[in-house]
Amino acid sequence: MHPMLIDRDAVAAFDRDGYLLAEDVLTPAEVAVLRAATDSGRAAEVWDAADGAGASSPMSLWSTLGDDVWSAASTCPRIVNPLRMLLGEDIAFFHGKIIFKNAGTAGVVEWHQDYGYWYGQFLQPRLISAWVALDPATRENGCLEVLRGSHRLGRLEHRPFNAQSGADPERLALVRPHFEHVHCEMRPGSVLFFDCNLLHGSGPNLSARDRRAFIVCYNACGNPALRPGQAIDQSPCPVAADDAIMRRAGSAQPVGSP
Repeated sequence: MHPMLIDRDAVAAFDRDGYLLAEDVLTPAEVAVLRAATDSGRAAEVWDAADGAGASSPMSLWSTLGDDVWSAASTCPRIVNPLRMLLGEDIAFFHGKIIFKNAGTAGVVEWHQDYGYWYGQFLQPRLISAWVALDPATRENGCLEVLRGSHRLGRLEHRPFNAQSGADPERLALVRPHFEHVHCEMRPGSVLFFDCNLLHGSGPNLSARDRRAFIVCYNACGNPALRPGQAIDQSPCPVAADDAIMRRAGSAQPVGSP
């Protein structure tokens, strides 16, 4: 599927499955720019989201757009426009993050729904994410795993797993047999668009290859924040020029400038 061809069949597939995989959304040159930026700027501000066993799961996270390559990617029309079509309404940038699964590490991402984290922040589960592969994502290095169609369950109860939140294990064990377990193997530049109630997680990276992913999360502009005073931007996400990532990498021009 070409990333810009989000037709009725693609929307129907997303509504049925809770996710949609688009291959080669970003070019190899754009992926190389993002990979090179993972050790500098705000991407280098890493914290340890330890899993339930205490194993390290490093990530970087930020909640504002700026003039860096991550903001250019977050406002890329090949990502923002399909998300608008899949969610069926205009979207606001919520946050971006990088998940670092370094080679030979045992850290996992516990099975969860994103709305399990965001339930106390937003009135409704009208949020959507784009999971961008920066390295080859395989079963061996801990690719994203999903339960196809599990977004239809609605939000499950979640509880802490050290620095992470995860779906209630007893409930998860009961519902898992009813959904297809899919390993989302992806090549660099591919994007998985997914619903905020889709159950997903990832295993350890015991391979010799790093597996980094850039994830951008968006909220529907009409989905109110629950707590007054929350620093959450609900204005429509800007859409940059199609070449903004490469231009941002090579100049000091603001994202989306002519």
